[in-house]
Amino acid sequence: MSIQLPNLQDIEAAAQVVYQSFQATPQYRWATLTQRLGADCWVKHENHTPVGAFKIRGGLIYFHQLKLRGELPREVMSATRGNHGQSIGWAARAHGVACSIVVPLGNSLEKNAAMRALGVNLIEHGDDFQAAREHAIQLAAERGAHMVPSYHKDLLRGVSTYWWEFFQAVPQLDVVYVPIGQGSGACSAIAAKLALGHPARIVGVVSAHATTYADSIAAGRVVESPVSTELADGMACRVADAAALDVLMPHLDHVVKVSDDEVAQAMRTLFADTHNVAEGAGAASFAAAWQERESLKGKVVGTTLCGGNVDSEVFAKVLSNTD
Repeated sequence: MSIQLPNLQDIEAAAQVVYQSFQATPQYRWATLTQRLGADCWVKHENHTPVGAFKIRGGLIYFHQLKLRGELPREVMSATRGNHGQSIGWAARAHGVACSIVVPLGNSLEKNAAMRALGVNLIEHGDDFQAAREHAIQLAAERGAHMVPSYHKDLLRGVSTYWWEFFQAVPQLDVVYVPIGQGSGACSAIAAKLALGHPARIVGVVSAHATTYADSIAAGRVVESPVSTELADGMACRVADAAALDVLMPHLDHVVKVSDDEVAQAMRTLFADTHNVAEGAGAASFAAAWQERESLKGKVVGTTLCGGNVDSEVFAKVLSNTD
């Protein structure tokens, strides 16, 4: 079940592939966030990729590895709440592969539009990500399409490049906060930390309204948990991935649960202090740091604005602080 984490050579090679599409994203020490937090606060801006989120790195490497093995299919299928789908759509288009993506009903309108703009055949099915995922697996089998998972060693190789950039750019980091959706982001942070021998503690962040990873880590096995978050769709996972758990359990310092209200406040804070737009999951890292701010005094803290793909209407409501 376990997936071998990429080593330093794997990550460095992946970075060279990623950089054919875009360059390393910036990380900044924002003075106003630092002042608020009482700790040096660095933000890694994965909202500055061509799809507005970190996931593209994984898609690029996943397809690169398929090509190296001579296994590019005629069609790929996957499931998403949006950013993984954009990643797969981007990479599939670059390789001339047809791409169908299943999203749950009521998914982000603007993420759906972004996927369609990349040439994705979008299929809406089910009430949540897990239902969409199960439908995608069934469709892939029926159509003979290649099913791209949300967690895979080649996705980790790609995503690890952003943490490799961050840890090298800010070697003095004491602690980093990493949102957990299906696990690729957090496991990639662990991979980069281990590959570089970086001493930073890694703290996982889950939505308080989607706690499968927190519950599963506490239990030592996969525990399905209901999803009710209305804001952090990138973390709206009902069933943890067992292979991701194998990586997370021994390496995470601890897990923080952030509510939608805390995420909304973090979105407002990030916009006020950096004038960057964060989607719910993209603000969760800072929300967790803010929750734990009393224990961070004098530390060097790494947060990740891992995605900025929030619908305009949703963001306007968050900024206006209305229900």
